[in-house]
Amino acid sequence: MEHLKIKIGIVDDDLLFVQLLKNYIENNDRYQVVLTSTGGHHFLTEQASNPLDILILDLRMTNGDGLEVMSALSQHTTETKIIVLSSFYRRSFMGQMLKMGAHAFLSKEIELEELVSVINAVYHNGHYFSNEQIDVMRGQLSNKLPEFHAFSKNELTEREMDVLRLVCQQLSTKEIADSLFISPKTVETHKTNLMIKTGVKNMAGLVIYAVQNNIVDPNEIVLFDK
Repeated sequence: MEHLKIKIGIVDDDLLFVQLLKNYIENNDRYQVVLTSTGGHHFLTEQASNPLDILILDLRMTNGDGLEVMSALSQHTTETKIIVLSSFYRRSFMGQMLKMGAHAFLSKEIELEELVSVINAVYHNGHYFSNEQIDVMRGQLSNKLPEFHAFSKNELTEREMDVLRLVCQQLSTKEIADSLFISPKTVETHKTNLMIKTGVKNMAGLVIYAVQNNIVDPNEIVLFDK
């Protein structure tokens, strides 16, 4: 049986960059670029009829920037995972990008081969952090930061805590299910409950919650192995 392709959208106001990236990505038969746009406003009018698994999004664009796109998408329930790919990359912006709903934040200086690895990591694991980003988050996560969750860690069930720890190991839903001897559907239910209880929007937010609440040691977080 033929495997479904991962559906990707690219939004960037550099048309040449969009075309080159589209051609490179589609050299891998696991991916299909189903939507491209040179501005956020155009993308938002087209994306409803083109459901995406992954959105590769620039930050600075004249016709609707990346922040506008993320803000608009956050108003709706969507399975699309957002990879922000920008020349305006700063490690210190990592927290803001996660808060806005990004699942990965990358510089345009990234190698194309590595970008494809990140796409794969985000699709299967829900997020991607580099070593330097983990270091930044270690510095940013302190007792002075405001709590941004609705439930305390004591109100999470033991099984939810198990799932949360495995999410921080970047295991896929199937791998978590196999590890805990439960069904993938049950894992997804636990993930949904975790996001509701912690008040975060994505898997990356769950990792930050786990570090902030001393559920996992930041040094033990498993990074994606290229």
